[in-house]
Amino acid sequence: MPSEDAAPQLDVDQILADPGVRIVVCCGAGGVGKTTTAAALALRAAEQHGRRTVVLTIDPARRLAQSLGLTELDNTPRQVKNIDVEVSGGELHAMMLDMKRTFDDVVLQHTDPAKAADIFANPFYQAMSSTFAGTQEYMAMEKLGQLHARGEWDLIVVDTPPSRSALDFLDAPARLSRFLDGRMLRLLLAPARSGGRSMFSLVTASFGMFSKVVQKVLGAQLLTDLSGFVAALDSMFGGFRQRAEQTYRILQARETAFLLVATPEPDAVREAAYFAGRLGEERMPLAGLVLNRVHRPAVDSLDAATSLAAADRLAEAGGHSGTVDALRAHAALAQRAHREKQVAARFGEAFPQVPAVSVPAQPADVHDIDGLRTIGAAISRP
Repeated sequence: MPSEDAAPQLDVDQILADPGVRIVVCCGAGGVGKTTTAAALALRAAEQHGRRTVVLTIDPARRLAQSLGLTELDNTPRQVKNIDVEVSGGELHAMMLDMKRTFDDVVLQHTDPAKAADIFANPFYQAMSSTFAGTQEYMAMEKLGQLHARGEWDLIVVDTPPSRSALDFLDAPARLSRFLDGRMLRLLLAPARSGGRSMFSLVTASFGMFSKVVQKVLGAQLLTDLSGFVAALDSMFGGFRQRAEQTYRILQARETAFLLVATPEPDAVREAAYFAGRLGEERMPLAGLVLNRVHRPAVDSLDAATSLAAADRLAEAGGHSGTVDALRAHAALAQRAHREKQVAARFGEAFPQVPAVSVPAQPADVHDIDGLRTIGAAISRP
């Protein structure tokens, strides 16, 4: 069985330095270090390669702000100070997606102030902009599209939303289109497109018993709120779909590089393999796999069995307890490293041409710029 070392070596520095690469998307299952990886790559692009970089995180834990020495992150890029860019001339900016504010900004950009006020006051909008399934992922696409369109950045690094399957970010445009094209939505839109009569009165006249059922289930006020929401957003729906499709095409372009992030655990590697398959189906450029938190024994030539046997012999002979403990600890680490190689090999067997790089497990959580530099150097090791 091949190990992860048999995979082609991923040269991350080559990606970060390439002026033709303008977007790096870090994706994978939750809890594998996507946020730290994204921040480390963005920092390295600025410090080592002189690129004006912005990192967009969707991490609600705000770990990125802490590690970059910022008191907070919000929907506006903030420059990271006290980094080493005197020689390179690069810059690093960071931001965290504010789902509702991004939705509000879209409304303000594409409607007049009076209609925007009506939309903001609508209960359905308030719910959809804050909690509607898929809104976070779609707004991440919106924000990426906005940053790309501004043309201010040499490189945009995206930390994709946390989700079990890590597919929601790619699926958001399709889900939005299905929602906008749904039969019920078209039915609700029909009154708004038919001369301004209220949704409820028109449906009552046109559909009889159906409207009574809808009113009974939803209630008259709820139905009125829904009608107002749909009517107010009607003129914007085409723009939503168009922008989503445009961003989707950007993600397919050669200026984008997807990096899968995983740990050598069965679930994480399974998710990475599934996502690699999806990227292939969607014709999106997969640059490689970053395998985080990999364990390696200090002495590769001493396997677990030999180490345990030596520990047992020393213990029986009354040898130094510290040496016995060290040998047993080495054996446990060697066994763990062997299991991790076996797990990682499953991805290599399925995608033998995908370059990979292993990042050693760190003794402590990354919480500052120096820690991010260490991670960036490990990821970018040739």
